[in-house]
Amino acid sequence: MPLTIKLHLTLSHLNLNPNTRTTALTTKFLPNSIYHFKPLTHLVFHRKMTTLPSKTDSLVIKSSLIDPDGGSLIDLVVPDTQRDLKVSEAEKLPKVKLTQIDLEWVHVISEGWASPLKGFMREDEYLQSLHFNSLRTKDGSVVNMSLPIVLTIDDEAKERIGGSSAVTLVGPGGDSVAILRSAEIYKHNKEERIARTWGTTAPGLPYVEEVITPAGNWLIGGDLEVLKHIKYNDGLDQYRLSPKELRNEFDRRQADAVFAFQLRNPVHNGHALLMNDTRRRLLEMGFKNPILLLHPLGGFVKADDVPLDVRMEQHSKVLSDGVLDPETTVVAIFPSPMHYAGPTEVQWHAKARINAGANFYIVGRDPAGMGHPTEKRDLYDPDHGKKVLSMAPGLEKLNILPFRVAAYDTVEKKMAFFDPSRSSEFLFISGTKNTILIEKEVWNSLFHAFRMRAYARNGENPPDGFMCPGGWEVLVKYYASLQADDTSEKTLQSA
Repeated sequence: MPLTIKLHLTLSHLNLNPNTRTTALTTKFLPNSIYHFKPLTHLVFHRKMTTLPSKTDSLVIKSSLIDPDGGSLIDLVVPDTQRDLKVSEAEKLPKVKLTQIDLEWVHVISEGWASPLKGFMREDEYLQSLHFNSLRTKDGSVVNMSLPIVLTIDDEAKERIGGSSAVTLVGPGGDSVAILRSAEIYKHNKEERIARTWGTTAPGLPYVEEVITPAGNWLIGGDLEVLKHIKYNDGLDQYRLSPKELRNEFDRRQADAVFAFQLRNPVHNGHALLMNDTRRRLLEMGFKNPILLLHPLGGFVKADDVPLDVRMEQHSKVLSDGVLDPETTVVAIFPSPMHYAGPTEVQWHAKARINAGANFYIVGRDPAGMGHPTEKRDLYDPDHGKKVLSMAPGLEKLNILPFRVAAYDTVEKKMAFFDPSRSSEFLFISGTKNTILIEKEVWNSLFHAFRMRAYARNGENPPDGFMCPGGWEVLVKYYASLQADDTSEKTLQSA
């Protein structure tokens, strides 16, 4: 049963049993190292598992790290001693060409983000994921798996594979990436997949238009053997820490709790307020060293989202400007593509962070959501994401933290938690499309709107206290570069 801690911190899925263990992109902005040390060089401390009391006498919360789904992390990259033999075998097998987004999914599966999944889904796994948002493991336990992780092929590829039980997956650059073994080919019912994943078949869904609509009519599943670690060579690979590397980093920092915050937008001071306040509350509950995992999504995003390299540069300024503490924050890239599938997708985002070692997950308004592609409204109810997470099968061991409403206080001129007693003095903020918007909340307050993109394009400053100066400067440079590109394109067209 959910429990409300004072200061409105709601914890769902608490484990109260004290005996239970707990794409190669063109990079315009390269961030300086966010860490004060080499991020992949770890001194691992042996962690003693303890339970810590909260403010109440009866509540006991387990410390991090929690077990990955299935009990152990999946690692599908072949050992160095076997690589040459596997590469030689791959050259002789039928080939399946991967898109960039397919490669991102190979990355996700190979490092264990989707543990216990060991490859692209076969039909029985696909149907469980599509209809139940979960998988039943061999021991009868249930793990969350809300998004189908599948590989599509067309008629020509199906014919080429024939009766072969293994195929070679070839990357966008023509290199052999992986071998898919014990392959199973089955029908790809696109309409059913779209309807069940997004709850609509309306045109204009970004992932559908980019991935599913042009895809083939067949799915191929099987066990993956990945020939080498996936690298993008975009200057950001040092931040693509695997679940194993993240767990080692949390041990190195002697974390006794890890709280994850996912985002696909630049960090403004409202985000920072929520993250810093969460850490304060965890300290009040008795944890000694809670660590924040600031985990921007690094796979496919829609065209009008801010690119990953710009976001990472902006995040680095948030730390260097002191808005977040580098000593208690780990910034890493989550390699998954984005579906914009709302409550269905947010389960995947939470499940993946379990495998990375987080036992607290911060969820806000309309997680993984977007505006309806054909109507002027949200595609999903903005409160359903956090409600679904509190009930989702397979996420019982994860503590869900629905955060309080942050808004811009026009009197104090800073981001603050919303005070309904003076609602007319607050502006509500949405990071969608990197725009500050006014939203009609339950208090029926409607205010003027101002757009961050317009400020950045004009080189103007946003309201005081909205974003750290260094982070804002990164966005101004980015939008100025877009304007320069637009001007150059118009000049060429008129020439």
